[in-house]
Amino acid sequence: MHNIDKIKKEFLKKYRSQKLYSKTVFNFLDLVNQYIDVDNDYHVIEQLIEAENVVEFDVFWENDKGKIVKNKGYRVQHSKLLGPYKGGLRFHPTVNLDILRSLAFEQSLKNAITGLPLGGAKGGSDFDPKHKSDDELRRFCYKYMESLAPYLGHDYDVPAGDIGVSNKLIGYMYDAYRKLKGDDPGVFTGKPISEGGSILRPEATGYGLVYIAESALKHYKNTDFKRKKVLISGSGNVAIHAAYKVCELGGMVVAMSDSSGVIYNNQGLDVSYVDEIKTKDKRIHAYLDKYPQTFFSADSKHIWNFKADIALPSATQNEVQLVDAKKLVDHGIIGIFEGANMPLTKEASDYVIDQGVIFIPGKAANAGGVSVSYFEMVQNKLKQQWTKEDVDKKLKDVMTNIFNNIYKEAERINQKMRLDIASDLVGYKRLRDKILKG
Repeated sequence: MHNIDKIKKEFLKKYRSQKLYSKTVFNFLDLVNQYIDVDNDYHVIEQLIEAENVVEFDVFWENDKGKIVKNKGYRVQHSKLLGPYKGGLRFHPTVNLDILRSLAFEQSLKNAITGLPLGGAKGGSDFDPKHKSDDELRRFCYKYMESLAPYLGHDYDVPAGDIGVSNKLIGYMYDAYRKLKGDDPGVFTGKPISEGGSILRPEATGYGLVYIAESALKHYKNTDFKRKKVLISGSGNVAIHAAYKVCELGGMVVAMSDSSGVIYNNQGLDVSYVDEIKTKDKRIHAYLDKYPQTFFSADSKHIWNFKADIALPSATQNEVQLVDAKKLVDHGIIGIFEGANMPLTKEASDYVIDQGVIFIPGKAANAGGVSVSYFEMVQNKLKQQWTKEDVDKKLKDVMTNIFNNIYKEAERINQKMRLDIASDLVGYKRLRDKILKG
């Protein structure tokens, strides 16, 4: 008889050294094991957990001192079952094939959950864009694209930005692509609006996070964000725009953070000022220059010590450990919605769910970004530019539909609080159906 253990054993023969990828796949298998027919779906599962194509290359580029520097470049094209490969490019010294395989697998599930015609991929380089001149960034992007461009296309693989890749760098890569392959606006998303980008793309992940949280609060608690106190870890793009949307919906953001520490005010933070200081590349403690009475801790983990109604972890992977989850529950948290990719450890998410806290994993909760990326692809194809109101309404509709679908799946398996399992099952079933229908 085929079973999950056999699938794991065969998988480890190939990927034993890739620990994060293995952990991500095994977590998925463990979650869905009792809800799928493993014997019947054995070959489907085998296909879904492995990437269809992996591109790996060296990038040689020249810095401002005339020295030739070598970095590694990657693109993991995991699944094209539902549409063109879609997923971000990450530039960070920690990038390696293990991380990108893991992220590409998760991206394939996430894109399937949206209901949109998108496959899944992830790519990047161990190049560090920090402290680089614009000329160095341009030169690196050109050399990176020399190797990657043959694998891209508006109907084949459409990258976007991720950690370390701003819309400026997307613009540089698109310029390089045009010189190498010719004009094709649909080959990148997250472009500057002047180059065919979409309105609200920078805001999309943060806005979408709050929209899906709003749906969950209404269904489970018959409430909304009004007068709710909210903890948001991070102060980057996702966190800032989630904070703006929370305030717009009547909530109060009481704590935010970055790698240097956390700020807290029980009466609410000035989100626009947080945005201002982060735009100037200042550390979050600069907030005290204007608001000196604000509480500050140099330990960014301190954010989970505060009493609040809702938590939106939007900083980094595994930032919420079991000990943090216990603090949040003790302080009466009612909902945790992941803005980052996998910010809660499995132990932490299992604990909060067991305690009756609403929990939506990142593969569903932070799907707003890829959704608006799809809108950008459509706009490019139609040669249109949608209004802010149009994009915002479509984004809210997608996030509401994602919630409704995972909620219905959770009800179907008689596990109303297990929106994590339901999310994986919704994505899995859509991919499985595509394989079986051909």
